[in-house]
Amino acid sequence: MDGVNHSVVSEFVFLGLSNSWGIQLLLFFFSSMFYVASLMGNLLIVFSVTYDLHLHSPMYFLLANLSFLDTGACSVAAPKMIYDLFRKHKAISFGGCITQIFFIHAFGGTEMVLLLATAFDRYIAICKPLQYLTIMSPQKCILILLTSWILGFIHSVAQLAFVVDLPFCGPNVLDSFYCDLPQLIKLACTETNRLEFIVTANSGLISVGSFFILIISYIFILVTVQKHSSSGLSKALSTLSAHVTVVVLFFGPLIFFYMWPFPSSHLDKFLAMCDAVLTPFLNPVIYTFRNKEIKATMKKLCHQLVSYRKLS
Repeated sequence: MDGVNHSVVSEFVFLGLSNSWGIQLLLFFFSSMFYVASLMGNLLIVFSVTYDLHLHSPMYFLLANLSFLDTGACSVAAPKMIYDLFRKHKAISFGGCITQIFFIHAFGGTEMVLLLATAFDRYIAICKPLQYLTIMSPQKCILILLTSWILGFIHSVAQLAFVVDLPFCGPNVLDSFYCDLPQLIKLACTETNRLEFIVTANSGLISVGSFFILIISYIFILVTVQKHSSSGLSKALSTLSAHVTVVVLFFGPLIFFYMWPFPSSHLDKFLAMCDAVLTPFLNPVIYTFRNKEIKATMKKLCHQLVSYRKLS
């Protein structure tokens, strides 16, 4: 290419989720409902942890940051998906597409690292409780958070480095509702088989590797607890069940996108939509379902908001 970017495509067109008006109406209703609920649920966790001094612990610090990430992640693709449902021409500019890919991978990469940090936090809390506050000090928590964001941005920039200079000179239709890196590469006016493999293998191996590290770490925690106290096993299971559920919900669609050898457009879209609006909604529900402290703080915060509105 002689180092010159021959891109002439100024926008990409999405095929969207469905052409059926009835299905579009149904998708609009449920997507809007889950998106608003995701924002409210995750922001409520962030405000609750910030508001209540009793929740100023490493576990809740990580949880609040995961909720903040879910707020950002669900806002990258979901609003445009909802907006485009009834539009005939579903388009996004070249710059908008690159921006969307950047934030999808930045939020996703950061969340992966934070989920690993959460598993480490649970290991220290359950297996080394006397050293917990020393190991998971406020300084260490901030360092973990900064490292997570830095690694997330590095991962995102590394992914974009593969595509930002590709020549796009003809086809501009994406069979999706958001900019997906593997599909975008296929539209380039050059031979991309090797690049597709590198990008897919990169994200796929990171997802699979992180997933197995997390699952193995949770199994290790349970085995360690069982060796020391069989009575503590049920408490550990109760504590870890929420974390394992969130891990499966987060990594399940990612592993399918990048590692499943038989791609299906309809199934990919369904999982992508769940990942965009349903998973960020379920995460705060799962985390707070058995957590009495967060539920109590949320109720107190909601009561205070209601009282403030009545007074004003």
